[in-house]
Amino acid sequence: MQDLIAIADAALNASGAAIRPYFRVGLGADDKSDESPVTAADRKAEEVLRAALAKATPAFGIIGEEFPSHNTGAKYVWVIDPIDGTRAFITGRTSFTTLLGLLEDGVPVLGFIDQPVTRERWAGGRGQALRFTGGLGGTPGTRQSVALAAAELAATSPEMIAGAGPEAVRRFNQLKHAAKRIYWGGDAYSYGLLALGQIDLVAEHDLKPWDWAALAPVVESAGGVVTDWSGEPLKLGCDGSVLASANRALHDAALAALQR
Repeated sequence: MQDLIAIADAALNASGAAIRPYFRVGLGADDKSDESPVTAADRKAEEVLRAALAKATPAFGIIGEEFPSHNTGAKYVWVIDPIDGTRAFITGRTSFTTLLGLLEDGVPVLGFIDQPVTRERWAGGRGQALRFTGGLGGTPGTRQSVALAAAELAATSPEMIAGAGPEAVRRFNQLKHAAKRIYWGGDAYSYGLLALGQIDLVAEHDLKPWDWAALAPVVESAGGVVTDWSGEPLKLGCDGSVLASANRALHDAALAALQR
């Protein structure tokens, strides 16, 4: 595992160096078929990550947001989101991240959340304590005693929840009303904040593998819990719903709210 962590760190160092020159320079964006934006920085960062990972682990597969998948039947598959939060990136906010996850037989076992401008990086994996580096401060570890009524809940946007349909909206609203308050925005950066004890819950829906593959290992290595909205572990083929919680008791209470 340590060898793979070193490989991922080196790849993320390279992708961060590729992203930084594009930040806050008035970069334009194209709209993809689903109307989500993509920039030259997204494409360049994924190219850099793919090249580094393919060289270091040629037998592994790769799934990425911007380019076709490769060797997805392999036991180990890297999953790349070069810029999660492209809207934040193109508007000059530092809540975007680069996500890199590793699947073993379709299940996430290693994950990285990297913020290349603030130089924050979260690294977590099976059997690993969370490693957090960065100059903005923060101590790895989720809040272990917070109850649902006192929990800080985060989600990317109401539109993301609405995109999963009216039943998803109804279920999410049950959770929102049970928590202390809701914070919109943050994308995957919110999961990093959860792993530092700053947020207690993140609930989202309609996520793709590159959106969630890195997140469960990070949150779980910090002492949290991550499943889909039915309480099942995340794996390839899941329905795209994600619930991340600071502790097991909170997770169970949040699941109960979602399933009312």
